[in-house]
Amino acid sequence: MSSRKHGRQTIALILVLSLSLNLLLGIWVVTNYAEVNRLIKVVSLIKTRSLEPATSAQMLEGVIRGVVASLNDPYSTYLGVREYEDLMIHIQGSFGGLGVLVGIRDNRLTVGAPPFKDTPAERAGLRSGDIIVQIDERKTDGMDIDTAIALMRGEPGTKVRLSIERAGQEELLEVTLTREIINLPSVQSRILEEDPRIGYVRLINFSASTAEDLNDSLEELQHQKIKGVVLDLRNNGGGDFEICLEVARRFVPQGPVVRVIGRNNQEEIFEAEGGFLGLPLVVLVNDLTASASEIVAGAIKDRATGTLVGTRTFGKGRVQAVFPLTAGTGVKLTTHKYLTPGGHDIDQKGIAPDIEVKMSPDSPKDLQLQKAIEVLKFQI
Repeated sequence: MSSRKHGRQTIALILVLSLSLNLLLGIWVVTNYAEVNRLIKVVSLIKTRSLEPATSAQMLEGVIRGVVASLNDPYSTYLGVREYEDLMIHIQGSFGGLGVLVGIRDNRLTVGAPPFKDTPAERAGLRSGDIIVQIDERKTDGMDIDTAIALMRGEPGTKVRLSIERAGQEELLEVTLTREIINLPSVQSRILEEDPRIGYVRLINFSASTAEDLNDSLEELQHQKIKGVVLDLRNNGGGDFEICLEVARRFVPQGPVVRVIGRNNQEEIFEAEGGFLGLPLVVLVNDLTASASEIVAGAIKDRATGTLVGTRTFGKGRVQAVFPLTAGTGVKLTTHKYLTPGGHDIDQKGIAPDIEVKMSPDSPKDLQLQKAIEVLKFQI
């Protein structure tokens, strides 16, 4: 390629990049000549000196990623074609999975609980506390939970490779799993053997069927004459906001559940509209209790309808929306924040339990559940 032709292409790319920034930032970047010169210099160096030159399309995508990254918001991210497609599959609920619950613990993608029985994750030997450092070719450092889940889910029969860091082992474990349709209820319930007066309800996530499954479970437990309930929100990373409100109404009386704050501090209060169970309640929480499950836990604590037992929750008090872009891409942006009914902003702070009970992943006994039973026996 002649130097003249190369120069024309570089100038054209600079103009496109500048125009892109103009449109994105709402200013005429060309008036800031120092910044334009810096951009020209970087593009020119990549075109002429980089060992692995980027294409014009890659550099344009890099500009877009950089603009979103400038928010310094771990939940706002640009979604390339594969990322956007995977996230849509995750949101729409038609996917194959691995049968494992994950969350962000100490800024690392962590297996939160033992994998479900007879699932790819269980057969591969994944354990609670395992740290997933890579999914296929993607490092998980700085990755948000939605992206991580979307990458692990996909078409049944396809494979995904995980690199696992496990306590006590120096080398990473490399495992390849084949995705399967995972048919697991979002709600699990039973009468506790320790005290048949107490019903146990575990919410795994907040999906389309959760509210209906919860109502069925509570109705069955009430038929068995329970006098109190343990609501287990541990390792529950959240889910659908509307479903979360439906769940909350069973555990708080009519009145506020959550306050949502939008741009320019516009506030909307969402309320429970009846259906309150009205039984003594203990809620189990831990550091992987996040998002929608924190809305429920925060409402119960602020409305004083139950006792929280466990450890401080994750602290995700921000709400995201996904916006489609051209060419099969998209962007996920934080659009709102939420406060508990008492006006507490729990983002990056979490919710402190009323009774703190710490427990390691390999503890032989569920000390948090034992404490919940103890509290309920006293209340009953």
